[in-house]
Amino acid sequence: MKPTLAQVARVAALGAGMLFAASFAQATEVRIFQVQTGADFRSGTLAGVALDPGGFLDLAPRVERVAALAEPFVLSAVAIPGGWAVGTGNDGKVLKVTAKGEVSVLFDAPEPEVFALWADADGTLFAGTSPHGKVYRIATSAKAKADAEAKPFFDPESTYIWAIRRAADGALLVATGTEGKLFRVEGDGKGKVLYDADEPHLRSLLPLPASAGGDVIVGTSGDGLILRIAKDGSARTLFDGAEPEVAALALGPDGTIYAALVASEASLVPAAGGTAAAGGAASAASGGGKPGEPTVTVTIGEPEPAGGGKAGSLRSEVVAIAPNGLSEGIGTFADETVFDLLWQDRLWVATGLEGKLYSYRASGASAGRMELEKDTDERQLVALVAGASGPTIATTNGAALYRTTAELEPQGTFTGAVLDAGAPAKFGRLRWRGEVPAGASVSFSVRSGASATPDRTWSPWSPWRAVATRDEVALSGADGAPVGRYLQWRAQLAGSKSPPASPRIAAVELSYRQLNQRPKIDAFGALPPGQILVPQNFNPSNQVFEAVHPNREGLFTTLAPAEEIDDGGRLKSLWKLGYRSLRWKASDPNGDPLRYTLTFRPAGKGVGEDAGAVPVESPGWLKLAADLTDEYLSFDVGALPDGLYRFRLEATDADANDAGEGLSAEEVSPALTVDHSPPALAGVTAEGTRLRVTVEDVWSPVRDAQVSFDGGEWHPARAADGLLDGRREELILDIPAGARYLLLRATDGAYNAATFDLTDKIARAKGR
Repeated sequence: MKPTLAQVARVAALGAGMLFAASFAQATEVRIFQVQTGADFRSGTLAGVALDPGGFLDLAPRVERVAALAEPFVLSAVAIPGGWAVGTGNDGKVLKVTAKGEVSVLFDAPEPEVFALWADADGTLFAGTSPHGKVYRIATSAKAKADAEAKPFFDPESTYIWAIRRAADGALLVATGTEGKLFRVEGDGKGKVLYDADEPHLRSLLPLPASAGGDVIVGTSGDGLILRIAKDGSARTLFDGAEPEVAALALGPDGTIYAALVASEASLVPAAGGTAAAGGAASAASGGGKPGEPTVTVTIGEPEPAGGGKAGSLRSEVVAIAPNGLSEGIGTFADETVFDLLWQDRLWVATGLEGKLYSYRASGASAGRMELEKDTDERQLVALVAGASGPTIATTNGAALYRTTAELEPQGTFTGAVLDAGAPAKFGRLRWRGEVPAGASVSFSVRSGASATPDRTWSPWSPWRAVATRDEVALSGADGAPVGRYLQWRAQLAGSKSPPASPRIAAVELSYRQLNQRPKIDAFGALPPGQILVPQNFNPSNQVFEAVHPNREGLFTTLAPAEEIDDGGRLKSLWKLGYRSLRWKASDPNGDPLRYTLTFRPAGKGVGEDAGAVPVESPGWLKLAADLTDEYLSFDVGALPDGLYRFRLEATDADANDAGEGLSAEEVSPALTVDHSPPALAGVTAEGTRLRVTVEDVWSPVRDAQVSFDGGEWHPARAADGLLDGRREELILDIPAGARYLLLRATDGAYNAATFDLTDKIARAKGR
């Protein structure tokens, strides 16, 4: 009994190792968003919430606004008895802010900017102004202020004064630009140059204590150098940064030097030939805020990384230089500018343009990680001052002063980053791990949408119904986010009052399942007749395959190297007469595994105008092969009679989805010719020493014709019209003198070949 085409196809596939059994879970894959690391939490927005040293999200120390400032920009700040002094621009004022939030003007400088402030323990204040920089000595007590005269204490004859500090021996140190000089100023206001740098600006200062030799650490702007200046003015480079400016320095208790290096136009330092800028662009003009002085107009914009010099892809970097000279990067910021550093219990890092406060611990459970402590409403944190319970923060855009208290925020909100499910999805449960002390609470809400950025097309925030367990809360999705591609979650924390305690969140997981999408068939077609695909390790034991179709180099068949197949080296190509191969490429938007079914039906029995039409008596689609997982099938077409056939490919993801939710795609091939019949001899005409031979084929064009005389090698036979491309061809055979034995071999496009003995025609061709 002759096997069916489906049976032949399955046997051929199994024999070649092209099918394998696979079982898929009868349920769509549930995926999980996990938010559980510091980097995960830092990508969200914190309001009244901080990451603690153990990696928990909890209520932050309460930061309260001391005062909002009317000046356009805050540039510097220091602590003074009873409050703080704040240097501003563009009107060059030094303000006094009391602990109660009262604001008064301590000093109104002739120059428009106050970039540098220093306060002695007794409240004596030194202010460095720019441009045409001068150092003013300012009394901060009410009586002393009334007796004080607004006269410069020291004039370095420099454009900018960037930093003022006290050296270990009591001298006042003044760092300037644009000529990059470090001055040492004695108590009488007389100063001298301690160090004249090659850099245009000495941007930051850090005097070392007497126990460390009393040297001065200087950060430059231009080449981003960190220098150690000895008392005799000699200098040694400690660090050569990749960024052009060392904006701030701080000293750890173990002698480690921390430095903030920036490459941003948000820097206060002007570009070459320009004027100072705070967070954006600056322009100089005559007249304005201070009569008779150049006016520096400071504007806040959206700066890009500074071009030229050493500026790289990072906007800011914080490095640590150990006492032995070894340095390492401890934090990088691609989108933020570091404005100030402060060591108080840990390293505090003030940044903009998003107004975030970070901290870094050198030891303990969270050592070595830059943690986000506070995300403020203001755009830039420009100065940090040590306080009783933590840093006091000076901000600009808008200008304000904040202080850290010993209390916790009563409540806070963490809003996670937008999560992308990759396709429209149904959202399941939210689970979180953490702690909730008695009297405290945590509540979650979610929203979803189809746009990557939340907008009014998103769903409103929806609270999730909590189901408590011993160590976590599973939130039912019944009241959660509707179907969407993007999801955002929010946690609202409320602390207990007696005793004060904060809830803590260690991790959050959100499950989702993509809505099933239809597979896509990208390509579907047939390989040339006789070409089959098999795995690279295919080694048949009872079947004969050839590397390629028979060659034309001799009377007998030989083997040639296998054809290269572009599929990552998994397959190789062989040849076997009577076989056909179908190949396809399919994909699934959800990444589901696919199974394939091949069916076929006759597409016509003629070769004329109606050759592609389905005959009236067509039995419909018939099974060829099912449960295929590879993207090809080679099969023996010997079970089919000659004719035209169409093949249909169905790709389905049903195995990877719940019952009734699977989807499929179909593609129908062009009409494929099944041809078992070789060319036939239609006629021979003798013309002197040549023969005109006509060969024809019912289904396929004649692709090859060769002639052999007296058992010699095969040589191409010449087509009368110059091309072998039709189902009927006339061949010209020139008979050499003395020929005794003549064979003609004709091969059609399906590699069906027939050999004709034309020996008896030689005599007629020679006129014998």
